[in-house]
Amino acid sequence: MKRAVLAAALLAALIAGCGRQTDVSRGDQSQVLHRGIVPDIDDLDPHMASQTNYYSVLSALLEGLTAEDPVDLHPVPAVAERWDSTPDGLTYTFYLRADARWSNGEPVTAQDFIGSWRRILSPSLGAADAAQLYVIQGAEAFNRGDGDFSQVGLRARGPRQLEVTLEHPAPWFLSLLSTPAWLPVPLATIRKYGGETQRGVEWTTPERWVGNGPFVLHSWRHGQEIVVERSPTYWDTAHVRLRAIHFHVFDSVDAEDRAFRAGQVHLTEMVPPAKIEAYKRDSPALLREDPLLGTYFVRVNTRRPGLVDARVRLALALAIDRASVTEHVLRGGQRPARAFTPPGLGSYAPAPVQGLDLDKARRLLSEAGHAGGEGIPEFELLFNSDETHRLVAEALQEMWRRDLGISVRLTNEDFKSVEAARSTGSYDLLLSSWIADFEDPTAFLDIWRSDNGNNFTGWADPDYDELLFKAARTTDQSSRLALMGRAETMLLESAPVIPIYHYVHAFLITPSVKGWHPTLLDHHPYKDVYLEP
Repeated sequence: MKRAVLAAALLAALIAGCGRQTDVSRGDQSQVLHRGIVPDIDDLDPHMASQTNYYSVLSALLEGLTAEDPVDLHPVPAVAERWDSTPDGLTYTFYLRADARWSNGEPVTAQDFIGSWRRILSPSLGAADAAQLYVIQGAEAFNRGDGDFSQVGLRARGPRQLEVTLEHPAPWFLSLLSTPAWLPVPLATIRKYGGETQRGVEWTTPERWVGNGPFVLHSWRHGQEIVVERSPTYWDTAHVRLRAIHFHVFDSVDAEDRAFRAGQVHLTEMVPPAKIEAYKRDSPALLREDPLLGTYFVRVNTRRPGLVDARVRLALALAIDRASVTEHVLRGGQRPARAFTPPGLGSYAPAPVQGLDLDKARRLLSEAGHAGGEGIPEFELLFNSDETHRLVAEALQEMWRRDLGISVRLTNEDFKSVEAARSTGSYDLLLSSWIADFEDPTAFLDIWRSDNGNNFTGWADPDYDELLFKAARTTDQSSRLALMGRAETMLLESAPVIPIYHYVHAFLITPSVKGWHPTLLDHHPYKDVYLEP
């Protein structure tokens, strides 16, 4: 009974602010959403977006040809009011809205999309996600510097009619169009402040911002807060109920938790693992555990001494007791990952290659000439400043020491330093995560192609690339899935990546937030979100 009273008191405090005004209570009255994000965002250029949390802000500021249904994320009309496609699935024609506008009042045109896609594909920009656009005919050759943009399958049939020809049929194509790589950018503004394909152009400041989404950038205090306000030029502004969104940046999950309990944010990005059971027990109305199409893993630098040999890498993978990590360390409903692609993608079921198998792990080490870990250099396991990373890192360190005789040094650095180390290959082992942009196995497997800008492992296998190339051009679904399954087995056996668990998104949310539906990608169209005091 006492526990129930305490839980009720906490809930009442969050809703009413214990009789005092809080950001949450004020926001409920004025339709101002306060959301936590972890970690900080460096740049709001969608073509430079490198982390999942960029989408949290970009989806408020920019809009693609399609958007996502708030309940199940199926593609719905956005800048394009309708579209049609040829029977062979190779050519799509999009018809743009007459009232689609940039925030400076200029119309959004077919040429804006063509120019934006030319920009992200330009070799000089070096965009990590440019490969997402390879589904367009001729896009890969242009991005590699081997073709002319006139050969890319994009044509403007007038200012409001855009024709896109694909390299091969892609049933997931329409879902791609709302992801950051495919969003339009204000080319005239970018040219005003620097080169169109020049990295680091400072066009995403509040005073320079031009977007076409339901909100506009109002203010940005780096490392603290991003504020966006409802756009008066957005074509569907009458449907947008939120007046503003404050994205609060936190440097730790514990700080975010304290802010939630103090009424500073309506919802959090995460929950401290040590507090999940307490929230489940005492305040279940505040805790959400939604399915999430993502994988937490160790990225392995295959160029480093001791990690060049695939047998050593696979031994590390086979020595991890993933069930122990999820059940005793994290306790948030995560699922042990023995393959990289998570469940939830129809009938695709990759082989569980990297399950716990200490006998095989030790045998592989012996075959590589390192019985009992002899001769293996001390590896560095790098991770950013986050409590969850630290807990997982300590668990892995002990497993590898105890069961393989391999010594691992833990290194904790800030987010920017870790991201720089990943990009330059200045690491041995790196705790990483990948959340899908769209619901298809290729969202997980294409990352490890030799030409993908998100690989960063030094691993490349032409046979793997070839299997994915064939899969993309195979129309029979069962045959396509089989090809991808073979590719994933090859990836897991070579072990440039070591999956640890598949995500469940545990976060805190106040009852006043409405329209925040559980979705596999953790996408929540803000135009359908509102606050109810």
